[in-house]
Amino acid sequence: MTVPFREATIELDAIADNTRHLRRLTGVEVIAVVKANAYGHGAAPAAVAALSGGATRLGVAEIAEAIDLRRQGINAPIMAWLHEPGQRFELAAANRIEVGISSFDQLEAAGAAAGVNQPVGVHLKLDTGLSRNGIAPGDWSRIFAEAARLERIGRVRIVGLFSHLSNASPADDRAALARFEEGSAAAVSAGVRPEIRHIAATAAAIDLPEARLDAVRIGIGLYGLSPFDDRSSAELGLRPAMTLRGAVAAVRRVPAGAGVSYGYDHRANHDTTLALIPLGYADGIPRQASGRGPVVINGRRFTVAGRIAMDQFVVDVGDAHVAVGDEAVLFGDPTLGAPSATEWANAAGTINYDIVTRIGNRVPRRSA
Repeated sequence: MTVPFREATIELDAIADNTRHLRRLTGVEVIAVVKANAYGHGAAPAAVAALSGGATRLGVAEIAEAIDLRRQGINAPIMAWLHEPGQRFELAAANRIEVGISSFDQLEAAGAAAGVNQPVGVHLKLDTGLSRNGIAPGDWSRIFAEAARLERIGRVRIVGLFSHLSNASPADDRAALARFEEGSAAAVSAGVRPEIRHIAATAAAIDLPEARLDAVRIGIGLYGLSPFDDRSSAELGLRPAMTLRGAVAAVRRVPAGAGVSYGYDHRANHDTTLALIPLGYADGIPRQASGRGPVVINGRRFTVAGRIAMDQFVVDVGDAHVAVGDEAVLFGDPTLGAPSATEWANAAGTINYDIVTRIGNRVPRRSA
């Protein structure tokens, strides 16, 4: 079998299974988060897989992402929650995209975008302590009153009330949840009765049952990665969906003392064999993992030698037999012997979300 030069294999069955598992675990509606090209996995195929696994709604950051899903034939409800200044919502309304509302101006724009007998679906976002977007507590009463008015006259449909948690600590998340409950009570008092309330992402969906409410937004868990430092995917019953691989592009024998890659951060301690892997930071391989990132070739584990360059990096394989065209696996499912995305994250001083999301367009995705 010919090994691809570069490739990210996406196990769509894993995405469906992960969705199904988390749906059973939480017992509530699952909103599958497929923003940022589904964390690098391919938005439309991931969306279809998640929906087949029991998700009932999709979540993206931007309206353009939602419209692209519509163009690819996705008909499920989609919400988008991050908007540019002065955003108008006519295109969202025409494509039946629900919009997250974080300000009075956004609410007015949503009402203005409604068509005849076609109110705009909105999710009112409350700032409960993350200090990003979301309606500030001081504006809750004014915006709730206006939202209720716009719904009464058929301009908006209040689909949801939502927020985000910090994952700083269980105590911080419970405090944010308490603020959200205060906001929910204020909304009801103002005549706002959302169809669903959602605040939990993957971490809280698993670890904070009281935060599950009517729906959970599953992002990283959808793709089989753990949001926790102390528990692996397997321990959570999840299966990583992405395997990143490439073909060994060159092999050479070098003498002791030979420098490797830019800056000669690595020099051969003895006569050794070097294998060249055609993936670099242009493909999303973190340069910060130079000298530390794990790679499996022919079932044996090695470590990146020297600096990761734009298009390639080198592995010192010692006296192991490695040939041009052999498969090099950077990360995938550890239960199958591959390094994990989390190991690469640890090597680069980042998180596994960053590792999979950054994989660039030069790396073809193949659904499996």
